[in-house]
Amino acid sequence: MGKTRDKKIFRVIDANANRAREGLRVCEDVCRFVIESKTFTKRFKELRHSLTESLKRISRFDLLDARNIEEDIGRKSIAAELKRQHVADIFVANAQRVKESIRVLEEFAKLINPDLSGEFKTLRYQIYAIEKKVLKKCKVVSHS
Repeated sequence: MGKTRDKKIFRVIDANANRAREGLRVCEDVCRFVIESKTFTKRFKELRHSLTESLKRISRFDLLDARNIEEDIGRKSIAAELKRQHVADIFVANAQRVKESIRVLEEFAKLINPDLSGEFKTLRYQIYAIEKKVLKKCKVVSHS
């Protein structure tokens, strides 16, 4: 499987990179402003920066050139996205979004840079580990 320059591949990567960074920022802000945990805030910031560093190994030009939000058939929000009752709901939704997006990055990176795929896999497992710890803290805050 050689390197590919398929614009559609870069479009998938661009969309999921943005989704993952956004979700990590939401998780980071939950840890910073709601849970008020320096440790978890720092960890999510590190994860976000790690993702950004990995993504630098993909041409920014290729990603931006592939972006086509005007014709994106999946742009609309679904009803479930509008239903949040507790901070834990926000955290869970965004942690899930991050894990799914990074999994997509992991798979599609195999087409352009197999080594990068392994970096995304490592990052995904790091998110699994911190998610469990933060969720326990979110539930405590939601019930206070």
